[in-house]
Amino acid sequence: MKKIHFEWPVRVYYEDTDAGGIVYYANYLKFLERARTEWLRSLGIEQDSWLDHNRGFVVRQVELDLREAVKFNAELTVTVTVEQLKRASMVFTQQVIGQQGQLHCSGTIKAACVDLNAMRAVAIPAPIYDKINDTIKT
Repeated sequence: MKKIHFEWPVRVYYEDTDAGGIVYYANYLKFLERARTEWLRSLGIEQDSWLDHNRGFVVRQVELDLREAVKFNAELTVTVTVEQLKRASMVFTQQVIGQQGQLHCSGTIKAACVDLNAMRAVAIPAPIYDKINDTIKT
């Protein structure tokens, strides 16, 4: 499988920081989520399209490695790499990188497709799966 690589710029806002002026650890998850959403959007897949199929894309497992603190107003790049695509889930590796190329945070995220009524795992809708799979193949 070819890995998809995507980058999204993020700036640290005051609201992202703690009393010490550095990014609060939980906010890295927001940065990673935004980058995954923008990656889908770059493929022409809006989150609304999941909802049209009564499907949601939910995070099932997260592993974060916080390496170097980030301060207010920093400009960052958040990467998205698809490591694995299955019928009902995807595994991503992501990084938060500073302007000088320093690694601030890395993570592995497993996200699953769920039926929003039954709240159980189901196959990713074919049009969405096919679009992602086609991107991986090219």
